[in-house]
Amino acid sequence: MFTGPVTGKADHHHYYGARRPVAVWPHQVGVIPPRAGCFQSRAEVVRLREALTGGQAAVLVGQDTVRGQVLAGMGGVGKTQLAADYARTAWQAGELDVLVWITAGNATAVTSGYAQAAVEVLGADPADRETAARAFLAWLEPKANTRQCRWLIVLDDVTDPADLNGLWPPTGPHGRILVTTRRQDAALAGRLIKVGLFSEAESLAYLTAALGARDRHESAEQLTALAQDLGHLPLALSQAAAYLIDAGISAAAYRRLLADRAVLLADAAPEVLPDDQSQSAAAAWSLSVDRADTLRPVGLARSMLQLAAFLNPNGIPETVLTSTPALTHLTQHRTKGQDVTPASVITAVEAVGALRALDRLSLINHNPATPHQAIRVHQLIQRATRDTLTPDEHDQLARTTADALTSAWPAIERDTGLAQSLRTNATALIRTAGDGLYEPGAHVVLYRAGRSLGEAGQVTAAKTHFHRLAETISHHLGPDHPDTRTARHELARWRGEAGDAADAVAAYEQLLPDRIRVQGEDHPETLTTRHNLASWRGEAGDAAGAAAAFEQLLPDRVRVQGEDDPDTLATRSNLASWRGRAGDAAGAAAAYEQLLPDRVRVLGKDHPATLTTRHNLAHWRGRAGDAAGAAAAYEQLLPDRVRVQGKDHPATLTTRHNLAHWRGTAGDAADAAAAYEQLLPDRVRVQGKDHPATLATRSNLARWRGKAGDAAGAAAAYEQLLADRVRVLGEDHPATLATRHNLAHWRGKAGDAAGAAAAYEQLLADRVRVLGKDHPDTLTTRNNLASWRGKAE
Repeated sequence: MFTGPVTGKADHHHYYGARRPVAVWPHQVGVIPPRAGCFQSRAEVVRLREALTGGQAAVLVGQDTVRGQVLAGMGGVGKTQLAADYARTAWQAGELDVLVWITAGNATAVTSGYAQAAVEVLGADPADRETAARAFLAWLEPKANTRQCRWLIVLDDVTDPADLNGLWPPTGPHGRILVTTRRQDAALAGRLIKVGLFSEAESLAYLTAALGARDRHESAEQLTALAQDLGHLPLALSQAAAYLIDAGISAAAYRRLLADRAVLLADAAPEVLPDDQSQSAAAAWSLSVDRADTLRPVGLARSMLQLAAFLNPNGIPETVLTSTPALTHLTQHRTKGQDVTPASVITAVEAVGALRALDRLSLINHNPATPHQAIRVHQLIQRATRDTLTPDEHDQLARTTADALTSAWPAIERDTGLAQSLRTNATALIRTAGDGLYEPGAHVVLYRAGRSLGEAGQVTAAKTHFHRLAETISHHLGPDHPDTRTARHELARWRGEAGDAADAVAAYEQLLPDRIRVQGEDHPETLTTRHNLASWRGEAGDAAGAAAAFEQLLPDRVRVQGEDDPDTLATRSNLASWRGRAGDAAGAAAAYEQLLPDRVRVLGKDHPATLTTRHNLAHWRGRAGDAAGAAAAYEQLLPDRVRVQGKDHPATLTTRHNLAHWRGTAGDAADAAAAYEQLLPDRVRVQGKDHPATLATRSNLARWRGKAGDAAGAAAAYEQLLADRVRVLGEDHPATLATRHNLAHWRGKAGDAAGAAAAYEQLLADRVRVLGKDHPDTLTTRNNLASWRGKAE
C-alpha cells in the first residue's frame, strides 16, 4: 500500500506492497458508456453534482412525474447516461485520480470490478479475485498522513441492494460513490436522487435534434404528440427516433403504429438499437418483473402488474387491486415457487405486499397516502405487460379487472374524489380492454361508469357515454341482444336528465315495441319501460297523461308481479306523484298515506323506499296546504335518514333541503335561508359544486334570501347561478330556463319592473322553442310576462 507523499505535477507512480508496479494516475478502470446522441442536459445533472460535492454517495433511481405527481420509475429514464455524463465531465475536468466504472448486475460482477481495479491500480494478483477486491476497498479507506486519492466509483444498474452488502465503498472527503438502480428499498433511503422523465420541452428538443441530425424534420405538434404517446420516456424516445429514421416513416405514421393494438411494443423498436443500447425498454422491464416476482410475497408481482396494466396509469385506487376479484386472480395465477403454498388464498395484506415489491423495482409507484390514486404505472410498462398476454388471456384479464373495479365501486358515491378516480379508471379500462368487455355480454362496469357520470351531475357526459355504448353493444352483440336494449334504456333516461324530456319520451317509445316483440308484453323489463315512458311524458309537460299511463300500468304490475312486489309499489308511488302534479295534491297525499303501511309491511320501516314514501307524503301534505305539517313530517324523517343512511347520504341532504323549504313556506323565510346556507357547503363537499342538487340548493338559498327581504341579493345570486347552470347543463336545460325565470322575478322585486318584463319576453320565446307553447312552465312565463309588463307601465 502506498503510504508516502507524492510530489510534482506529472503522472504519479505508486506501489502496492513491496515490489508490484501499479498504474499511473489518473487511471480509469472499466468503460464509460458512450454519450447518447443528442444528449439532453437536465436538472438532475446539477442535483447530482451538488449531491456528490465533498465526498458523498448518491443513488440514481428512475422516477417519472405525471401531472405533478411522483411515479416511481423504471428502466429507460436515462440513469446510466446521467451517471456517464457526470463521470466523463469530472474525469475531463481533472477532478479524479481514479475512476472505476462497474456494470453491477450482481454481487459477482461488483466483486470482479473491484478486483480488476485492484489489479490495475494496486498490482494485485488477478488469480485471487476476492482478496483483490477486499484489498481495493481497504485502499479506498482514507488514511492519515498520506496523499489522498480522488476517486469515483460508479456502480451501474444495481439489481439488488443486498448485492452491495460488504461491498459498499467507504465514504470520505476525497471519494465519491455513484449508483444507478431501479430499486427503491429502504436500505437506500436518504441517498436517493430520483431521475425524472423528460419534460415536454426536453422531449421536443430531443426528437427535433435526433431527427434533424439525419435531415428529418417534423412539425412540433406531431413530435409533441409522439412524446406524449411515449410518456416522455427517454429510452422510448430514442428508439422511436431511430425507428422513424430507419423505416423512413413520419411521426404520425409511427403514432398510428403505436395505437394499433395488434402491434407489439417490441415491434415498434428499431432492428438496431441506437446509442449502444443493449435491449429494448420492454425487455428491460421484463427482467424487472422477473426480479419483483422473487420478492416476498413470492410469485404475486407479475399477476398484480397484469391487473394494473388495464387501468389508469396516473392513479389506481388501492381498493381496486385488493378487492375480492383481484385476490381471486392473484390466488389462481400465482407464480409457482419453492416458498409458495399452492392452496393458500391470497389476502389483502399479501396483495399490498405485491404492490410494494413492484414499487421496489420501480415498476410502479405505490403511495398509500393518496388512496384514490395510490398506484401509478407508466403507460409503456402497461403496454409491454399487455403485450405478453395471449388474446384469451387479454380478454379474461380485462373482465377480471372490470370485476375488481365494479367490486370497489360503492353503491352510493359519498366520496366524489373516489368516484372520479373510478370513472377515470373505467375509461382507461374500456380503452385497453378492446372487445374483451363485450364477450359473452356487456360487462356491468360499462353501465356503472355511465350511471356514475349522471349521478355526479355530469348528465350530458352520461348521455354521450350511453349513446356510444348502445352503438358499440349493438355492433358486437346485435340490436336485439338484451344488453343492447339495456343500453338504449339508459340512453333514453339520460337524454331526459340532460334536459330533453321530449327526446326521452321518443326514445322510450321506440324501445317499447322492441321490448314487446323480443321479450313479451308481460316481461318485467317491458313493464319498466312503460313505467319510465310515463314518467318522462309527465316531465315533458303532460302530467295528466303520465298519471293515466301509470293507472293503466298498475293492474299489469299486480297481475304479473303481485301486489307486494317492489316494482308494483313503485308504480303506486309514481301514480300518486303524477296525480299530484296534475293538480290533485290532496289525492296524492291520500295515496301516499295508503302506500306507506304497505311499504312498512313489505320492506320494513327503515327501508330506503319506505323513507322515500314518508318523504313524498310530507311533500304532498305541504302542497295540499299544510306547510307546517309538512315541515313537522320532514323534521321527524330527518333523524331516521341520518340513522339509516348517514348524514352525508344524498337522500339525507334532500330531506334537509325540503325541510328548509317547508319551514320557509310555513312563514319563516329567514330560517329557511339560514338552513340552505348551512346545507350548501355539505352539498359541495359530498356531491361537488357542479352537481344539479348543489345548484338547486343555491337556487333555493337565493329565493329565500329574497323572501326574507333581500331582493337585490337574490337577483345577484341568481345571476351568478345562471352562468354556472349554462356551463354545466347548457342553455336549453329546463333548470337553466327556470333560473332565468327566477332571475327576472327578483330583478322585478328589486325595483326593475321593465328589466323583469324584458327578461320574461326573451325567456318566453326560448321556452316555447324548447318546451312547447302549452307546457306548464311556458304558460307560467307568459303569465309573469303579462304581470311585469303591467307593473312596468
